[in-house]
Amino acid sequence: MPTLKSLALSLAILSLAAVPASAANWKPLPDTGQTKCYDVVGNEISCPAAGQPLHGQDAQYQGPAPSYTDNGDGTVTDNNTGLVWMKNTADINNDGQITSDDRLTWQEAIDYCAGSGGGLRLPSSTELESLVDYGRYNPAINPVFTCESNDYWSATTNAYYTDFAWVVYFYYGDDANANKTHHNYVRCVRGGL
Repeated sequence: MPTLKSLALSLAILSLAAVPASAANWKPLPDTGQTKCYDVVGNEISCPAAGQPLHGQDAQYQGPAPSYTDNGDGTVTDNNTGLVWMKNTADINNDGQITSDDRLTWQEAIDYCAGSGGGLRLPSSTELESLVDYGRYNPAINPVFTCESNDYWSATTNAYYTDFAWVVYFYYGDDANANKTHHNYVRCVRGGL
């Protein structure tokens, strides 16, 4: 005979299963822009057919096309995620040029975004990576943005080495860890995924 606890658990599971994905306000991530397939050593190949080895590469999947709106006020809205980004790399010293003098430590980057007003903050690594267009390089980002082909801070600390945080390298669009005392570029965001 079922216990009250097992009945409650069964009802909870059934109620979760009945909720459609759209009820959670879920949106698929935009397409990455990757259009080529590769073999196991990195040579470009024709994309394999279903059932063939190496089938299922990123280039074989189409997501929603990246879509941005330049708001005309120094911000760009990502129409897929709803995030509102600074259009340009942060000009820390306000001299109208982006140079190595505009790079900050991780804590300085967090403070800069928070102090910029308008609900701006340093993006998570996932949010920052959502800007990468893998069909481009130098920089690997939609041209609606101005961007240095270099590392940009995310707010995400490395889980194992807490003196390090994740960065996105916008030359190719890959990510890495950097010591929080290093100086990297900044792009602030508001909203949330």
